Amino acid sequence: MYLHLGSDTVVRSGDIIGVFDIENTSVSKNTREFLAGAGKRKNAVTVSYDMPKSFTVAVENGKERVYISALSSAAILKRSKRK
Repeated sequence: MYLHLGSDTVVRSGDIIGVFDIENTSVSKNTREFLAGAGKRKNAVTVSYDMPKSFTVAVENGKERVYISALSSAAILKRSKRK
C-alpha cells in the first residue's frame, strides 16, 4: 500500500518510520539538527512549497529520506488508516 504525502509524492507504507508534526518537534535542537543534516545530505524532499506542517521519515532501498509536507501529521495519519 502507498501513502500520498501531497502533490505528486507517494511513499510505500512499509518504508515509513514515522510522521512528525513540524511545529511541535522543531522545538527540539536534535530535531532541527536532524532536518538540517538531511538537507545537507540531500536526503530531504520538499513535497510542497506551502508552509510545512509535517515531515515523514522513510527508508527506501536502505537510504533514509525525509519528506517535508504541507499536510498535517493528523491528515497523513488519517490517510494511512484508509483501506
